[in-house]
Amino acid sequence: MAATSTWDKIEAVIEEIRPAIRADGGDVELVSFDPEEGRVELRLVGACHSCPYSLLTLKGGIEHRLRSQLPEVKSVVAV
Repeated sequence: MAATSTWDKIEAVIEEIRPAIRADGGDVELVSFDPEEGRVELRLVGACHSCPYSLLTLKGGIEHRLRSQLPEVKSVVAV
């Protein structure tokens, strides 16, 4: 069944990249999505929480992937 809500679509993209994040000992949780601002809030956990490359993972990896696949996503922030 195809994901229909924006939340489900975001979760589906996260599931695609989750194996790479878990391979480094981390994980990511979808906290919220603000449709008016197009802002996704994520929580980086495990090794990702304190990793010096977490911003690169968030912006260069996760945000880039979400924005390229979902035009309704404008920004991704860590909480």
